[in-house]
Amino acid sequence: MACFVPSNPPSTRLGHLRQLSKRAGVHVSPLQLGGMSIGESAWTQMGMGQMTKESSFKLLDTFWEAGGNFIDTAGFYQDGTSEQFIGEWAEQRGIRDQLVIATKYSNNFHLTPNSVARAAYSGNSAKSLRNAVNSSLKNLKTDYIDVFYLHFWDWDTSVEEIIDALHAYVVAGKILYLGVSNAPSWAVARANEYARRTGKTPFAIFQTMYSIMERSAEREILPFVRDEGMAFAPFGVLAGGKLRSNADEEARKASGEGGRNMPWSGGWERTAEEKQVCDRLEKVQGEVGAKSLTAVAIAYVLHKAPFVFPIVGGRKPEQLLANVEALEISLTAEQIAYLDGAKPVDLGFPGFLIGDGSSYPQGLTWSTLDKVPRSEPIRPTKVATASPAQAESAPTPAPEAPQSEPASASATPTPVPPAPNGVSDKAPNGTLKIEKTETTDTFGHQWKWRNCGEW
Repeated sequence: MACFVPSNPPSTRLGHLRQLSKRAGVHVSPLQLGGMSIGESAWTQMGMGQMTKESSFKLLDTFWEAGGNFIDTAGFYQDGTSEQFIGEWAEQRGIRDQLVIATKYSNNFHLTPNSVARAAYSGNSAKSLRNAVNSSLKNLKTDYIDVFYLHFWDWDTSVEEIIDALHAYVVAGKILYLGVSNAPSWAVARANEYARRTGKTPFAIFQTMYSIMERSAEREILPFVRDEGMAFAPFGVLAGGKLRSNADEEARKASGEGGRNMPWSGGWERTAEEKQVCDRLEKVQGEVGAKSLTAVAIAYVLHKAPFVFPIVGGRKPEQLLANVEALEISLTAEQIAYLDGAKPVDLGFPGFLIGDGSSYPQGLTWSTLDKVPRSEPIRPTKVATASPAQAESAPTPAPEAPQSEPASASATPTPVPPAPNGVSDKAPNGTLKIEKTETTDTFGHQWKWRNCGEW
C-alpha cells in the first residue's frame, strides 16, 4: 500500500529547485556553479585563478551539500581540466544522474602548435561540434550532456547546419537540452523558428553577460527570452569582482591583496562610476539587512526574468555560501528602480521609443490601455529556521485518538489500538502493519506520517 511521505527539506534555499524554462521540464537549482575557475592550467596568465583538484572538489561538495545541482563549464575552461575535475568528482560521489551539467562548444579546446589543426576544434560547424561532444563526454566521464551550448556565434555556420547537427545528438541521446551563448537574438530567433518548422530541437536557454554594471541585454536579449519562454543564464553578475564596499577596497589596498585583473577589465580598482553603483548596492543592503553587498547584486539579477539562473563562480566555499543569501532577498519595485538608476541602460532605437514591453507606448497609441502583466520571476523568500533551543522548548503534541482500521472486503479485522510513536503495531494476518513517525525538521515544521505495508 502506498503512503505519502514528505521529502527532507533542503539545508538552504539553493535546494529549492525550479523548472529550467517553458521549453525544458528539468528542475535545477536557482544558482549555477560556474566552472571557469575549476581546474589547473596556465589561465593565471590571463588574470584568472586556478584550483587544485582538492580545492575544486571541496567547492563542488559545498555546492552540492547546500542543495545545488546545476553546474556550468566549457570544453576549453582551464584547458579542459575544468570538465575533467567535475567529471571525476561526480563519478567519485556517485551523483552524476542527480546533476544538471552544462558545457559548451565553439571555443578552441585543443590548443595544438599546428594552427591548421585548430580550425577543426573551433567554430559552430558540424565537425567542430562532433569533436567537442566526443571530448566533453570523455572529460566528464558520462554518456550524456544535460545542456550543451553553442558558445559564440561564428558568423559563418548557417542556422540550418547548427540545428540539424545539434538535433542529431539529441536524437542519439548524447544531449538533452540545447543552449546558446554570446549570440545576437535575431540569430537565435531564426534558429528556433527553423527548429519548430522542421520538428527539431530549439534552444531552451540563453547565456550572456549581465549585471547591474552591464545591462546591454535589456535592449534585445531579455525581451526575447521572455517572449520565447527561454531560460536566462547571466554570467559576470558580480562584474568581474568589482562589486565591493569602500571599506573592502581600502582593506585590499592595505593588505596588497588586490583583486581579479582581467585583460579587458581596466585593472582591479573601481572607477568613480563603479563606486557610485556600489554605493547604491550598499544602501539597499542596509535596507534589507543583507550580510553582503554581492548578495544584493545577485538578488537584483534574480528579479529580471521569469526563468533566470545566475552563474556564480569563485574559488572559496565561504564566498559561494555568501552568494546563496541572494535567494532570500526580495527587493521592492522602488529598490529595483533605485538600483536601475545607478547606471541607466541606453535602449537605443527603437527601444527608447517603444519601451521594453512592460507597458504600452502611450505616446504612440494615443490611448489609455491596460497591459496584461508579463510573467514574473519566482520571488525570493527568507527561510525561517528554528534554533535548537526553540526546538527543545516546543510543546509536545497531544497523542492521537485511537483509530480503527477500515474493514477488509473479505473479512472484518480486529481493531488494533495505535502503538507508541516509532513502534510497529502488531496485527493478525490480513490487516495493515503501521509504523507511526513524528519528527521536527530543521525549519521547525512538524511532520506526521505513517509507513504502511502488507503483512
